[in-house]
Amino acid sequence: MQYPLEYDTFNFGVDMNPREYLDANKQKRLDDLFDFLRIPSVSAKSENKKDVQACAEWLSKQLNGIGIESKIMPTGGHPVVYGEKIVSPDNLTILYYGHYDVQPPEPLELWKTTPFEPLIEDGYIIARGATDDKGQLWTHVKALEAYLATGTELPVNVKLLMEGEEESGSENLERFIKDNAEMLKADIVVVSDSGQFGKDKPAVTYGLRGLAFVEVKITGPDRDLHSGSFGGSIANPINILGKIIGALHDENGKITIDGFYDDVKPLTNWEREQFAALPFNKDEYLAKTGSVGLFGDTDYTVLEQIWGRPTLDVNGITGGYQGEGAKTIIPSLATCKITMRLVADQDPMDICNKIEKHIKNICPDYVKCEVTKHGGARGVVVPTEGPWLEAAGEAIKSGFGIKPVFVKEGGSIPVVGTFKEVLGIDTLLLGWGQADDNAHSPNERFALKDFERGCYSALALIDEMSKVKV
Repeated sequence: MQYPLEYDTFNFGVDMNPREYLDANKQKRLDDLFDFLRIPSVSAKSENKKDVQACAEWLSKQLNGIGIESKIMPTGGHPVVYGEKIVSPDNLTILYYGHYDVQPPEPLELWKTTPFEPLIEDGYIIARGATDDKGQLWTHVKALEAYLATGTELPVNVKLLMEGEEESGSENLERFIKDNAEMLKADIVVVSDSGQFGKDKPAVTYGLRGLAFVEVKITGPDRDLHSGSFGGSIANPINILGKIIGALHDENGKITIDGFYDDVKPLTNWEREQFAALPFNKDEYLAKTGSVGLFGDTDYTVLEQIWGRPTLDVNGITGGYQGEGAKTIIPSLATCKITMRLVADQDPMDICNKIEKHIKNICPDYVKCEVTKHGGARGVVVPTEGPWLEAAGEAIKSGFGIKPVFVKEGGSIPVVGTFKEVLGIDTLLLGWGQADDNAHSPNERFALKDFERGCYSALALIDEMSKVKV
């Protein structure tokens, strides 16, 4: 399959300002986005390796075509597309991050269209990558184009880092950032790979939880034993593991590991006020989950629990016979996987060490206990007292016509922690999508009005950021 790799440079923008250029080129930026979406850049599948490479080439040529010097840089896997426009060493520098790879489209039979042939239906662009992340990334590219095509001098320096492996684990990105730290040096990172708080309720996400991961293995006998011949004299590893898991929380849901909360950064009064002002309906929330009731630390609201407090969850348990019918055994071993969502200032490896110590302290000595520690990612928070949130808020107000809300996210984006640890810079998460945009699912979509509002917000962000003093 061949892809259009040449960019048609538009010269008619020289008599316009950047916003007028956006006004005049709505169809063009949509056509360009559709070309972007047509490339099946599925990073997880070896059969799409050439498509991912083609997408990188297409994207690099697009950037070069609008006046951003761009190059394709190899990694141990799929390449990174890097671009920059340095106007003045005195200007603030924005590093834009996004990804041009997409999730596999299966199951294909559930799609309304061919996943890589975009369709507009009921005001939505439907295609794989529409919102995650090609459509959102494209808003910033088009905002930059609006400046450069009109001959308007950029009031900031810009760098763009676009990876091709985000949807398959970003295996090579941390090493790439470390190896190219000087090239990537900037004042702030901007990422649009998240969503609004709700319909017509744009948000600035200023915090993410981190992650720590361990696996626990309890071994009793060296093989499965007859429960009649040995039951009552040899410990059952599943019973032991169940007791260990049950001892990780108290009756109120608080985690019992010694020192687990020592480094937890408490929520500020400003944060609690922001969260309390957001609309939250308990019944609607439960309906989304299919659960019959809430559970958690009653000292905190639901939004505070999922955005500002750490967690510990058993993600899976294995052990013993699970086939049809009965098998009366004492199993040889039992295992479980445990992840912990962390908040700012908690160190993943420190938490892994603490849970290992806790589990081994409560595990009886008549079974063997192994804890495999995988580390994880730190939680991150953009300082609320600095200029970044204000600038982002004004930009979104310009594009959406209303002020955004300020939220945290319960999930994790490891690269945000890498930017902080390696480059020493904060990240603004400005999402234009919606929770029901079917990211990672059939019929992924992006509302046309959200795409447009994202473009105008991205344009305003350039101006607002230029006012920030660092």
